[in-house]
Amino acid sequence: MCGFEVFVSSRAQAGPLDSALVTAISGGLEAMHHRGPDDTRLEYADGMAFGFKRLAILDRAESAQPLHYQDRWTVVFNGEIYNYRELRAELISAGASFATSGDSEVLAAAFHHWGAAALPRLRGMFAFVAYDHWTGTLHAARDPFGIKPLYILETNDGIFLASERKALLPFSGGDLDTDALAHYLTFQFVPEPMTMDRQIRRLAPGHRLTWTRGGGQRIERYFRPSLRPLHLQPEVAYQAIQDALRSSVRAHLQADVPVGAFLSSGVDSSAVVALAREIHPDLHVFTAGFEQEGYSEISVAVETARQLGVRITPTVVTEDDVLRELPRIVHLLDDPSGDPSLIPLYFLARTAARYVTVALSGEGSDELFGGYTIYREPASLAGIGRLPGGMKRGLRGLAQVMPEGMRGRSFLQRGTTPIEERYYGNARIFSPAEKAELMRFTAEPHTAITAQLYAETADVDDVASMQYVDLHTWLPGDILQKADRMSMAHSLELRVPFLDRAVYAAAAGLSTDLKLPPHNRTTKHALREAMRGIVPESVRERRKLGFPTPTRIWLKGTIGDWVGGLLADSGAGHLLDLNYAQRLLTDHRAGVADNSRKVWAVAMFCLWHAIYVEGTISPAPWPHLAMSN
Repeated sequence: MCGFEVFVSSRAQAGPLDSALVTAISGGLEAMHHRGPDDTRLEYADGMAFGFKRLAILDRAESAQPLHYQDRWTVVFNGEIYNYRELRAELISAGASFATSGDSEVLAAAFHHWGAAALPRLRGMFAFVAYDHWTGTLHAARDPFGIKPLYILETNDGIFLASERKALLPFSGGDLDTDALAHYLTFQFVPEPMTMDRQIRRLAPGHRLTWTRGGGQRIERYFRPSLRPLHLQPEVAYQAIQDALRSSVRAHLQADVPVGAFLSSGVDSSAVVALAREIHPDLHVFTAGFEQEGYSEISVAVETARQLGVRITPTVVTEDDVLRELPRIVHLLDDPSGDPSLIPLYFLARTAARYVTVALSGEGSDELFGGYTIYREPASLAGIGRLPGGMKRGLRGLAQVMPEGMRGRSFLQRGTTPIEERYYGNARIFSPAEKAELMRFTAEPHTAITAQLYAETADVDDVASMQYVDLHTWLPGDILQKADRMSMAHSLELRVPFLDRAVYAAAAGLSTDLKLPPHNRTTKHALREAMRGIVPESVRERRKLGFPTPTRIWLKGTIGDWVGGLLADSGAGHLLDLNYAQRLLTDHRAGVADNSRKVWAVAMFCLWHAIYVEGTISPAPWPHLAMSN
């Protein structure tokens, strides 16, 4: 686990690197110190530099990076390869030799012997850069689901790659991408491969990059998730899920450091904890909640931990905690996020890092197994969807003249709108009409992100299409982005056993009826059945809350006062109509409407803008709210 930064010059006969460039690369590396406080190395030679911040998890005494292999490769690697021992044995049989016992050298050897064909054989989470000195070719790749980040910037000087965007800012022109901002206002995150910087992009999940001097970049996809039913017998499917998840949890427990787990109220994290406890009976788990009534899962998580027989440490987050740490949280994210659930995750990770270096968590289950309630919408709208086209157009016209908020209006609108226009993710903050009122610029529509995804799933049902959209947008852009940044903020490695190739294979062939059975209102039905007898019955049937965050309440109190001041002082008024945002806040505080999600999204952008563009707010915790300890 680490942070890295790489530069390769575009000049064929590049001499020693300019000292100012080396200083800037070193500064970018230090900006990611939280990703790897155990070891820092920066190697530079003619025309290239490889920097690495290491959080040592496996083979702690060896496996330093940058790693050199066979006088041919220089490699930096962020992540874990869980089947590295099996791959190592296979490579030794093929004639490979090893100087270390960790997974980094196995990755280098696999790429040396198998080339890009090694990628589908890797079981793990990874982002890596490998430079081939024999051919002058730079290779990079990212894991299938985007668990680990990888940023790219190509300039006239050469190509830069890094684990975080902030490390590349000294080399970018700093142009704000207004299309990315427009998409943020829709999705509550910046969808990949975009960033808020027009020049810096992310390598998409399941993709690999090659770059040569004079040849530029070539990006290819090596993995594409497919959710197509195999018409399995239910009991066969349930057993396959249980076997795959048990295998994955066992693999994810590999470490030479203490390992714990996160525990909320739902079946996802409970399943991971229950299976991990089979191997580590002394497992230590962690949970978080808020002071406000109805916004804490601590009591439920504590009871679940008691039933599972594991030790639990809870964390209570206060409003002062939030105000004090928000600047650092937003700075860590690189791009703004309107998802308030990252706040408890930040404090949860901080507590966990005091006891363990690795934590297991339940991310990815909802996208693979059908865990979001919105996935039931196609079934609820099926009746109206079967009506003749003319009748549907008439009902849509009727909905348009019905008063806002009138019972049945939303149902008619949704039922007469094609899935491609109706569903564009879990969050959906501002509608196109609301964005037109808020934005002071024009930008591409949200369908620029989703249209191709729907085209790729034209042969599956609406639920599978919705999952596919979320696997490519919501999961990497929101869920995994916050998981990586909020855990690495405290030098904690977060592992996600659901996003494992074996678990994916068990989920990919499930029919919609097995995920969302028509006879009841549960979600993730197949997963719940697979966990029968493994997690407590009360947990197996419980609806997931997912660390609920009281932004609705906060905005009516001290944090709302702060947000009002932030909007009033913001230098982003040339991009957004902040008077419109202030009216949303006023109406929310007066109880006219619940505008909490909209106001929070705008506020987080304004805070991001103040930190990264204006430079008027420091990313350090605010001194007047400094922690007493």
